Amino acid sequence: MNLRTLCVLPLLALALPACSTHPSRAEPAMSRPDFLVSDVRVTEHRDQDDLLSAGLGLGGLAGAPSPFADPLHPTPAELRRRAIQTNWKGIADLGPLGGYGTVYGAVPSVPGREFQAFARVPGASQPHRVLLQVPDAFDAQHRCLVVAPSSGSRGVYGAISLAGAWGLPKGCAVAYTDKGTGAGYFDYADDSGVQLDGTRARRGEAMLEFEPPPATADAGVAIKQMHSGDNPEADWGRDVIQAAQFGLAMLDRAFPAQAPFTAQNTKIIATGLSNGGGAVLQAAGLDDQGLFAGVVALEPNVLVPGLGRPMIDYATEAAIWLPCALATPRFAAAPFARAPDGSLPPAYAGRCAALHAQGRLAGATTAAQAEAAYQRLRAHGWTDEALATAASTTAFDLWRVIAAGYASSYLRRGATDMPCGFRYLTVDHANQPAPADPATRAAWWADGVGIPPGNGIALGGGMDHGDDPALAGLDCLRQLWTGDSVDARALHASVAATASKLPRADLPLWVLHGAGDGLLPTAFTSEPYVAWLRDNERTPIYWRVPHAQHFDAFLAVPAFGAVHVPLMPYGYVALDRMWAHLFQAAAWPASQPVPAPHPRGPGALDASMLDLR
Repeated sequence: MNLRTLCVLPLLALALPACSTHPSRAEPAMSRPDFLVSDVRVTEHRDQDDLLSAGLGLGGLAGAPSPFADPLHPTPAELRRRAIQTNWKGIADLGPLGGYGTVYGAVPSVPGREFQAFARVPGASQPHRVLLQVPDAFDAQHRCLVVAPSSGSRGVYGAISLAGAWGLPKGCAVAYTDKGTGAGYFDYADDSGVQLDGTRARRGEAMLEFEPPPATADAGVAIKQMHSGDNPEADWGRDVIQAAQFGLAMLDRAFPAQAPFTAQNTKIIATGLSNGGGAVLQAAGLDDQGLFAGVVALEPNVLVPGLGRPMIDYATEAAIWLPCALATPRFAAAPFARAPDGSLPPAYAGRCAALHAQGRLAGATTAAQAEAAYQRLRAHGWTDEALATAASTTAFDLWRVIAAGYASSYLRRGATDMPCGFRYLTVDHANQPAPADPATRAAWWADGVGIPPGNGIALGGGMDHGDDPALAGLDCLRQLWTGDSVDARALHASVAATASKLPRADLPLWVLHGAGDGLLPTAFTSEPYVAWLRDNERTPIYWRVPHAQHFDAFLAVPAFGAVHVPLMPYGYVALDRMWAHLFQAAAWPASQPVPAPHPRGPGALDASMLDLR
């Protein structure tokens, strides 16, 4: 076997005699964090398996989904390999024109061990995953621990293309957390969820990643982030801190002769992108013990009290108004803003007409209505660059998906009482309601991105029978932010609990954000956060990178990649410079010149396009 399970380490002992031929040692004092709620699963990854790509290498990561010998019963090793592949492909641009592995980045084979467990923050009803990757070539002279929460709503490997790709080859250990998100979907049809090793089990058979209250078999699918009742986003910073503490404790186990590993003798760098970027900034604001030596946040979903705008606000606004605004001629050339034949998608004109019929939009023609919608969004802080890139988010219906899921999370709802009539249900290949295909269900943990639709799960409800059937559900979601109902007040309270606190004054902190981010626009996120830091005498470095946007993976679409550059190489550079500051005594500058890249164009990415010196 390529994946060799050493043993499941109980919480009360370092090892069982049956798991190892070596004499057992007494546990170092920090090797059993009290927040763990499961045993620790320890696995080795060598030979045709490794930590960074599970043996697939760059070509395999970019290729077809890694197969299962028995699709109905994939092994933990097969699920892990495919989960790593899914998370690489979902975040990094691995396309032939993107330059990964030639212009920037690499996927070397990194043998080592993994330590994984379920943890829980105080007050939470459901656990989150923590996982430490320890390379065999761990650099004992430069003791480094990178801590990385997952991006978006992804599972525990959601930051591997950023933190793993940068840290593991340097000899750093890398600690991950899914921060209470992930694809541990619970299917009420067979009352099953996901175990620690990624395989499925029924309620009562094993500890599950997410076990919601019982419901009838037709209740659909429950998603941990959306249905845990915990408002997990408010605890993302605590999840990151627990991942760091778990990482130190597992390093004690991995290298007992060098223990204890502490923040005083091991440099801890927190990094993440998107929701992971917001999570590390939350953690920075909670770190009153000096745990973190540095923080690098890419395109963070960050909220500052009284500044910027929370995602549920601008997502519900965009969901309603952006389809109409994209009908203006100024967006005719924007990727995804038009149908493949260059025509205006009928739904965009239909949204203009529906808003006009309700008296919410002036103008006698589609063109006039679209201009009015555009001016409304501009008045609310949207830039042309963000709006153009947000055409992709609109084309993929992500605004509705995000708003419905996050509203449910903020209101602490279960699978059967999501707001505005939404629900998650299993569908067949024709997208019709049907029991989950057993092979699809078996692969959910590896294939899912944490928030449906996808992999045989659809977002249902929130529709009426009008000419624009989605508008009623979107208006209902919008009222949860703009209204004053009991639910609206509860949602506001949950959103307020996600706000970041001020980090300590001496913390080296670097924020990077694509100027064209259409999902988490800089005007609502990074810019107010950085301004707030500077107003409070902090000295963050801030790169607002021209021609970069939110989804590097979308750059594999030629027309989209031609007008953008990837953000990932700038994150690697920031981490390199953080390393130089922490380990080579390089001065931490008050600022660094922002690169001036130019779009990739129709050909392959060239290093000169990135303007990285």
